[in-house]
Amino acid sequence: MMKKKSISASKASLVFFLCQMISALDVPLDSKLLEELSQPPTITQQSPKDYIVDPRENIVIQCEAKGKPPPSFSWTRNGTHFDIDKDEQVTMKPNSGTLVINIMNGGKAEAYEGVYQCTARNERGAAISNNIVIRPSRSPLWTKEKLEPNQVREGDSLVLHCRPPVGLPPPIIFWMDNAFQRLPQSERVSQGLNGDLYFSNVQPEDTREDYICYARFNHTQTIQQKQPISVKVFSMDSLNDTIAANLSDTDIYGAKPVTERPPILLTPTGTTSNKVELRGNVLLLECIAAGLPTPVIRWIKEGGELPANRTFFENFKKTLKIIDVSEADSGNYKCIARNILGSTHHVISVTVKAAPYWITAPRNLVLSPGEDGTLICRANGNPKPSISWLANGVPIAIAPEDPSRKVDGDTIIFSAVQERSSAVYQCNASNEYGYLLANAFVNVLAEPPRILTPANKLYQVILDSPALIDCAYFGSPKPEIEWFKGVKGSILRGNEYVFHDNGTLEIPVAQKDSTGTYTCVARNELGKIQNEVQLEVKDPTMIIKQPEYKVIQRYGHVSFECIIKHDSTLIPTVIWLKDNDELPDDERFLVGKDNLTIMNVTDKDDGTYTCIVNTTLDSVSASAVLTVVAAPPTPAIIYARPNPPFDLELTGQLERSIELSWIPGDENNSPITSFVIEYEDGLHEPGVWHYQTEVPGSQTTVQLKLSPYVNYSFRVIAVNEIGRSQPSEPSEQYLTKSANPDENPSNVQGIGSEPDNLVITWESLKGFQSNGPGLQYKVSWRQKDVDDEWTSVVVANVSKYIVSGTPTFVPYEIKVQALNDLGYAPEPSEVIGHSGEDLPMVAPGNVQVHVINSTLAKVHWDPVPLKSVRGHLQGYKVYYWKVQSLSRRSKRHIEKKILTFRGNKTFGMLPGLEPYSSYKLNVRVVNGKGEGPASPDKVFKTPEGVPSSPSFLKITNPTLDSLTLEWGSPTHPNGVLISYILKFQPINNTHELGPLVEIRIPANESSLILKNLNYSTRYKFYFNAQTSVGSGSQITEEAVTIMDEAMASRQVDIATQGWFIGLMCAVALLILILLIVCFIRRNKGGKYPVKEKEDAHADPEIQPMKEDDGTFGEYRSLESDAEDHKPLKKGSRTPSDRTVKKEDSDDSLVDYGEGVNGQFNEDGSFIGQYSGKKEKEPAEGNESSEAPSPVNAMNSFV
Repeated sequence: MMKKKSISASKASLVFFLCQMISALDVPLDSKLLEELSQPPTITQQSPKDYIVDPRENIVIQCEAKGKPPPSFSWTRNGTHFDIDKDEQVTMKPNSGTLVINIMNGGKAEAYEGVYQCTARNERGAAISNNIVIRPSRSPLWTKEKLEPNQVREGDSLVLHCRPPVGLPPPIIFWMDNAFQRLPQSERVSQGLNGDLYFSNVQPEDTREDYICYARFNHTQTIQQKQPISVKVFSMDSLNDTIAANLSDTDIYGAKPVTERPPILLTPTGTTSNKVELRGNVLLLECIAAGLPTPVIRWIKEGGELPANRTFFENFKKTLKIIDVSEADSGNYKCIARNILGSTHHVISVTVKAAPYWITAPRNLVLSPGEDGTLICRANGNPKPSISWLANGVPIAIAPEDPSRKVDGDTIIFSAVQERSSAVYQCNASNEYGYLLANAFVNVLAEPPRILTPANKLYQVILDSPALIDCAYFGSPKPEIEWFKGVKGSILRGNEYVFHDNGTLEIPVAQKDSTGTYTCVARNELGKIQNEVQLEVKDPTMIIKQPEYKVIQRYGHVSFECIIKHDSTLIPTVIWLKDNDELPDDERFLVGKDNLTIMNVTDKDDGTYTCIVNTTLDSVSASAVLTVVAAPPTPAIIYARPNPPFDLELTGQLERSIELSWIPGDENNSPITSFVIEYEDGLHEPGVWHYQTEVPGSQTTVQLKLSPYVNYSFRVIAVNEIGRSQPSEPSEQYLTKSANPDENPSNVQGIGSEPDNLVITWESLKGFQSNGPGLQYKVSWRQKDVDDEWTSVVVANVSKYIVSGTPTFVPYEIKVQALNDLGYAPEPSEVIGHSGEDLPMVAPGNVQVHVINSTLAKVHWDPVPLKSVRGHLQGYKVYYWKVQSLSRRSKRHIEKKILTFRGNKTFGMLPGLEPYSSYKLNVRVVNGKGEGPASPDKVFKTPEGVPSSPSFLKITNPTLDSLTLEWGSPTHPNGVLISYILKFQPINNTHELGPLVEIRIPANESSLILKNLNYSTRYKFYFNAQTSVGSGSQITEEAVTIMDEAMASRQVDIATQGWFIGLMCAVALLILILLIVCFIRRNKGGKYPVKEKEDAHADPEIQPMKEDDGTFGEYRSLESDAEDHKPLKKGSRTPSDRTVKKEDSDDSLVDYGEGVNGQFNEDGSFIGQYSGKKEKEPAEGNESSEAPSPVNAMNSFV
């Protein structure tokens, strides 16, 4: 018998509901389905009921709705139709009901106050919004008032009234001084809920003239300020002094000292008061008392306790705050004010009323024709609200009749509905404190079944766990669901399956044979549909070797193992935790593939270590505790490797298992942590020992798994923290019986070495894997999609077989099965291989070249059919080469370039082409064998580009007003040269660049004489060539016109002037006199140690200039050519003639060059090079063997 139940949310995540339905017909939230189903309107967004707007900004009244077909919108204002087309300030957003009232462009917010309601309507009904009351916010100014100063006696109470203007919404009140600092408040001085400032008793420090009340209107972001209030507190001492100054000595005077007073309440007044609050609001009760000392306030609830978790005390316990009040919070609340002189109290009677709130809001109803249903609308409140119904926004009493509908108070009952019964119903619950309005539609649909779960969806579960297979569906009437296993299987029945109401099939305990194809069939009276899904059952993940409890000495090493076994198709991830948290970020923690090692253990490593293994389907974990102990106190203990185990014994011999036991050797003061068991196969590999397993150090017996046809011997090795012991003596031998092979060869491949063969290779089984004598292999193959029968051959224990006479490069199905004298291994899996490749037969066709620019082109070609590739397609090679340059018409050595494009690409880019050149290219397909034939050569030409810089620029024959320029054409013209561009500008004494002059020169010229230049002036030249595309890179040079000979002679003659000779003689005489005085003083005083120190530490600034020194300062190098347009930096100057020195020179060649390299040639041309080196001392020799040029010496003073 079929078993049905409703599926829990935790088990079925496939179905989300569009709405909550009372009937059994659910509409899943499927976008494609929703686009096709008709649906009455639903209000999705609307403005709040009480909507206060900023009068300075546009008013936006929101109304958004959805439905099928999309709804249209209309509005009412103050109960009548609002025609937005007649008001140019009002617009409605496209595909929306939202209104935008343009206030910022001339509208007045006050003109649009009122009650608005939106209606969304389509052919299936009409939904309405709440009544939205629009009111502009107000922040009025404070009324003018005359404030008298407050004069108060010390200890008296005082109330400073704020009386803020009435705003919408009400303002936030706070008190500050003239410096905009909040006035400090305390148990003595505090602000009440009405904004007044209360003083329980005044003190002299309360005297000030700037008590200012501020009102902040948040909606308009404005703050209004009351006029400052003055308070003056008279102390008793000052009052006595005033009286004494006005009375005679015989008068009795004196004021009473400050007296303490019991509490009295400043607010509220009287002994009782009443307070009404609405359910869900915040209840605020306040008591502020006067008295000296300052009273303390305490709150109690008569006949009950203050509600826990919802009660808060504010304003120094003067305000009682209860949040989220309910009817249970009604009652009498007493505040008690107390000081050392007595107490007073006030009782506030609180009544909690309630605006309507939902108990059961009406929910959308989707029905099939002929079905029944109900809409329920239940609300509560205090007083109890009245319930009224509307249909499509019209009171139901005057709405069109519907025979299927019956109203019964808060319930509408539908019987045998038809498609015309679709409508939107509104429920209104109201009392004197407010109302609730809810829309709920009734949608009658007739739809054939649809299955929403994707076809062939794959479900994966772990063995022995529940499997949930989805069949999300929709139809009206509600379809019936049946499940089948396999395409032609029978209907699923029985207790081993659970059939859920939403179509999900549950297999409570999935087994391996549960794997397969499952078919879901949905049918109703309008049709039938089916869908297939797949289920795979995976092996569970297991930790076959768990981490174990370890005790380790401080500073030792410890390792935890976590060896896992998992389904081969799942990828596990292993995470280690310490004390349920991430491992410390410490390089001492080493996480291996199946272990965690901690090096140099410390006390803080003590704790619980957990290995967690996760896959996409399951998770397992195992934990172990690490205890760190102190190192032994005495160094006399010797730690060593353990002695080898002994007395090995084999018991419980079976075909595939045996039990091995041993006796441990001495552990040598370091506990044995584990035993390693190794085995020798005396039949296949005598003398070679293999790892078998490892067990904890506390274990001396182990059950070992065995393979057939192996002659076993075992030995045991003990391990401690120091190391491994020597192996034990081997156990006795045990020969297991032969059996069929358990496994087949691995890594089976089929790759042809020639066009007409198929080479099948595999990795042979090892000796102990043969399970018996006579190991052979059955090799089978057949051409894929061509042969039905397998061709097989049995070969000896080899690893290759060659099939000859095959077609070129066709796919083959291949399998290799192991067998021995006892029989075959299990059926092997098939692999796909290919026979040998041959060179491709055809070339790519339709080769097209698109030249992108002068250095880049794009080549396209049609792909070669895979059948003609005759192998694995590796890609395409494009061969291209330059035939000739179009500007020179000279052929050169042809250098072919090759670009390879991997895969099945049909285009590629050719970079690095030379402009204005003719190229050829062809394309060839490439497979694993080699290249195919080339396509016909395709010729293409690159357009002109900009030229390279001229090959050289020389400036020769300087005169007073002219220079001669010579240049060479660009090495790479990259097109037809049309002209040269010459730009030059002078450089003045402050190394600034003058105005730039530009000259265009015909392309056939190679020299130019520049005339009308200034004499003795340095010029900078910029020179480049030009094609029709544009200008190329420029070359720069500098040169100087020669100076006027008369000026040069005047400047040289300065050294022969009489006044200059006289000045030099006077200086020499003064130095001589100073030397004589020093000599006399030295002879008088004997040794002159100070002089020796001066000689030893001579100040370079007072040393006389040596005549042969020749260096006046370091030269600075020019800026790089990349900064040709920047003024040159000023450097230090050195005259090239040692006999002429003029420190005031402002325009020397060395300002622009460096060293003696800045010279003129014999013909007067400037050949200076900016080398960036300093001029060497004369003792070291000049870099040039030529004598200094006299012209250089002259120009250094220009």
